[in-house]
Amino acid sequence: MEFTLTTPALLFSAISLLLLAYTNRFLALASLVRTMKTQYLQNKDDNLLAQMANLRKRIYLIRNMQACGIISFFFCVLCMFLMYYQQISLAQYVFGSSLLLLMVSLYLSFIEIQLSANALKMELFSLKKEIDIAERSIKKYIGK
Repeated sequence: MEFTLTTPALLFSAISLLLLAYTNRFLALASLVRTMKTQYLQNKDDNLLAQMANLRKRIYLIRNMQACGIISFFFCVLCMFLMYYQQISLAQYVFGSSLLLLMVSLYLSFIEIQLSANALKMELFSLKKEIDIAERSIKKYIGK
């Protein structure tokens, strides 16, 4: 494989988009935490506490996803800097580290999505009886 200055530059747009997506997830969760805190202070609902515990884990993961993405981005820039100064061997190791950090970031993103799905499952479980009734009504209406 030919290793040129454009090789690490290819990751710039991918990492930038990932960081934007991670930031959007973080902002959405921050808003949700503020809303749920207000609701909890009014109602003292244990279900809200369980959901906030889940949110705390997800925020921790998103912080680590962002950190790995930022360091990966930094290593891409460092790699290009090393290539500029003809340190090709070192640049290849730095680029490999950048790819590894990007993979860690994506893995953490996968874990966070799993936690998000579990949170939604918890939320829907409390409405299980109503959802079952609605599904039966829909089946009767459709005729299946």
